[in-house]
Amino acid sequence: MKLKVYKDKQEVARQFSNYFAELVKDKTEFHVALSGGSTPKIVFDVLASNYGDKIDWSNIHFYWGDERCVPPTDNQSNYKMTVEHLFSKINVPEENVHRVLGEAEPDREAMRYANLLEINLDRVEGVPQFDLVILGMGDDGHTASIFPHEIDLWNAEDHCVVATHPDSGQKRVSINGKVINTAKEVVFLVTGAGKAKKVQAILGKTEDYHAYPASLVNPFSGKLVWFMDEDAASLLKQ
Repeated sequence: MKLKVYKDKQEVARQFSNYFAELVKDKTEFHVALSGGSTPKIVFDVLASNYGDKIDWSNIHFYWGDERCVPPTDNQSNYKMTVEHLFSKINVPEENVHRVLGEAEPDREAMRYANLLEINLDRVEGVPQFDLVILGMGDDGHTASIFPHEIDLWNAEDHCVVATHPDSGQKRVSINGKVINTAKEVVFLVTGAGKAKKVQAILGKTEDYHAYPASLVNPFSGKLVWFMDEDAASLLKQ
């Protein structure tokens, strides 16, 4: 595991963009699962601005690690956010964008998306393998859309699960822990002082860190990188 700590969100976005560009260089096919949230929004802006014409986007296939069960026109849609901040600014073939149909019936969509992953990705012991999974982490220690109160979904039999937000009750479709940990590489993008306590617990293995889904991210490849700003890393011992 590698920890990369930078001054602020903007620098995290810049450094991750450099990292991503290096990762996809010379690849003729690359499958990545995207994350929603405020940090990826900045990352997508920087990626489009700095690498829009430097990366061959026709080689990259985009998926989502999780999606809210809302239409693609809804402001809460991770897909919509990605279109606005990345896809609208780069030349990516339409057939390379594999969105979760947030407007569909959740259980049926989870099944359809799991099948799509099985068809499109190589499999390791029956589990679809992404080249890269990008994750965020909530203030409660959730990642993708696996929340602490539904941590059992992490090891669910199905590659994609239907999760429920603990406060709003909103349904979400999410990849499970096996798919995350089977990825060739996993990256956390974590910024803001609100994340500092959970970062400290998970990386320092203190408190009930096992209760936080983000603590279960441990790719079999050993390739896990945390990109953080100084605020998120502020409680870590130097």
